[in-house]
Amino acid sequence: MASEAYGEVTERLRRSTVQVRSGSQGSGSGVIWTSQGVVITNAHVIRGSSPVVELWDGRRLAARVLQHDRRRDLAALQIDSGSLPAAAHGDSAALRPGELVIAVGNPMGFVGAVSTGVIHRVERPWIVSDVRLAPGNSGGPLANAKGEVVGINAMVADGLGLAIPANSVARFLAAGHERQPGLGVVVHPAALDGQIGFVVLEVVPGSRAERASIRQGDVLIGAAGSRFRSAEDLERAIGTATSGTLAIQFRRGASPAIRTAVAQLAHATARAA
Repeated sequence: MASEAYGEVTERLRRSTVQVRSGSQGSGSGVIWTSQGVVITNAHVIRGSSPVVELWDGRRLAARVLQHDRRRDLAALQIDSGSLPAAAHGDSAALRPGELVIAVGNPMGFVGAVSTGVIHRVERPWIVSDVRLAPGNSGGPLANAKGEVVGINAMVADGLGLAIPANSVARFLAAGHERQPGLGVVVHPAALDGQIGFVVLEVVPGSRAERASIRQGDVLIGAAGSRFRSAEDLERAIGTATSGTLAIQFRRGASPAIRTAVAQLAHATARAA
């Protein structure tokens, strides 16, 4: 890519990237998804009830949460400002190993920082690349060489950057506000043994999860005897449970032992095995 073209692409991305501040937990990044003020970020970036979005030109705007899904680790915010520089969206399914990608975010307080790398692999539910990410990059864009956003940066695992595919963002937005009966946990997806797990960050008091003896720090690894392979699998397992109960496999602490908790999705109590 010529330096002039690269400069234009990165500048457009920087203008479509925002800083998201929420509560007292620091800040992350976000992407202006529509010119009408919809901003996409990671769910784990949203810690408080009153997030604030800072635009590339320094303006700070109050945001409200439109959608929030811890299982997908995605959140959609709305800010009241029109004619915003929305990012172009790319097809994450078209990515191939070796393809150049660009990450923009606000790592360690450096606003609009840019890093580049190449795709290592694309596997559900992650785009895996060697872009350099740091705290503050979460929620920011991963773009192809044309500047089209193909993913939302989420975490680092084994020195590689993991991003949620843009096609998953499209499905998240299409789902709207519809929600399946929840377990009552706040979780964060994490790479685990080449697959996916969900670290329990919080258990809602009185929830189905608490009644099933699931605790903060547990790692949910499967349901109904099947390992989770994507960020949508936990939600899918809850939505397709037909017996009124759901057997959830998890690990606790440093023990490699796999436990099972039977969560009652109807009205009863349950206990971890």
